[in-house]
Amino acid sequence: MAEGLSRRRVGTPRETDEGGPALESSPSSPALHRMQSADETKTDKVPLLTLMEETLLLGLKDQEGYLSFWNDSLSYVLRGCMLMELAFRRRIRISKDAFTGMTGISERPIEVISARPTGEVLLDEALKVLKGSETRRTVASWMDLLSGETWNIAKAGYQLKQVRERLAKGLVDKGVLRTEKRNFLFFDMATHPVQDPRAKDEVIMRLFDTLNLPRAAATPTRASGTSSPGGGISSSTYTRYTVGQGIGGQANRLKLAPLANPRFYKNEETSRFALLRRVCLVAAACAGSVLENPLIHMDMETRDRAVTRAEDLMDVYGRWPFKRESPLFTQEIDSGEAGDLMVEEVVASVMYVLRKMDKLL
Repeated sequence: MAEGLSRRRVGTPRETDEGGPALESSPSSPALHRMQSADETKTDKVPLLTLMEETLLLGLKDQEGYLSFWNDSLSYVLRGCMLMELAFRRRIRISKDAFTGMTGISERPIEVISARPTGEVLLDEALKVLKGSETRRTVASWMDLLSGETWNIAKAGYQLKQVRERLAKGLVDKGVLRTEKRNFLFFDMATHPVQDPRAKDEVIMRLFDTLNLPRAAATPTRASGTSSPGGGISSSTYTRYTVGQGIGGQANRLKLAPLANPRFYKNEETSRFALLRRVCLVAAACAGSVLENPLIHMDMETRDRAVTRAEDLMDVYGRWPFKRESPLFTQEIDSGEAGDLMVEEVVASVMYVLRKMDKLL
C-alpha cells in the first residue's frame, strides 16, 4: 500500500519581472480573482467591419465614393490586412519547427490551422488559396502573391483580383456605402459614396484614440456648426494644443476606451484583441498612405506627430517579441497565452513587412 502512494507535486511560486513572487493561486487572493474574471469575459467575437474594410473606408472619399488614383500601395497593404484578419479568427499561424529559435519571425512560413469558413467572401477565398498551396511560404511571399507582385506566370493564379471593388460591394451589403454611377470623361465608373457616416466616424474615433488625439477632432464637420469652403472646418479650429491631449490626457499612453453608444463596435472591450486590432488599423493606414485623410483638417504639427506615433507603434509591434521596453507597449495586448501568441506572431510578421514597406516608400 505504501508503494502505491505518491506525493503530490507542488510548484514553487513564479517570480515576476520585478523579481518578486507572483500572485498565489489561492481563492482568497482578490487580485488573482479580478485577473481571472477579466480574462473570462474576453471573447473571440469579431467586429462587424473587417480590418480590410476599415482601411478602405479611411481612404475612401465620402461624397465622391472612390479612392485616390495615385495610391499604389493600398492594394498591397490590404493583402496584409487579410492575413492579420485570418490570424485574429484563428485560421492561420506561424509554423514552428526545430529551427524556430534560429530564424526570425519574418523568415518563418505560415500554415493553415483551420479551413472553416469565416463568412467573409474575400477571407474565405484567401484561406482557400493558402490551404491549396503545397509550398510553405512566408508572410511577405504570400502578400506578394496575393497582390500579383510576381513575374512568374505560373504563380498568377494566387492573385486575388478586384479586391478594392469587392470590399466596397461588401460594405454596400452591410449598409455602410451605396452604389452610384459617375462619368469620367470617356467612361462610366461605379462609385461608392458613404451611406452610413456613423460607420466611418467610429473607425476614425478608434484611430484617433490610438494616436492619442481628441475624439472631438475626429468628425469636425458634424461636431462644429462652422465649416470651411472645402467642406471641413478650418485647420485653426484644432491647433497644436490638441497634440497629446487624447482620451487619457497623457502622451504615449496606449489604452482601450470603448466608444459611446457604438453601432458597429458594440462590446468592443470584451473582445480579446480589441486594442491590437486598433494598432493594426493604424499600421495599415500609415503603410497604405490613407492616414492623412482623417487628419487633413489638423494643423501640420499635429499631423506630423500623429504620423510619428503611428511609425513608433509599428516599430514596437512590428517585431517579435514585441518591444517591451517601449512606453507604447502595454500588457493588455500581450497576454502571454499560447493561443494568443499564435495570433500575435502573425500580426508582428505582417507589421514587420508594412514597416519595411513604409521605409522604402
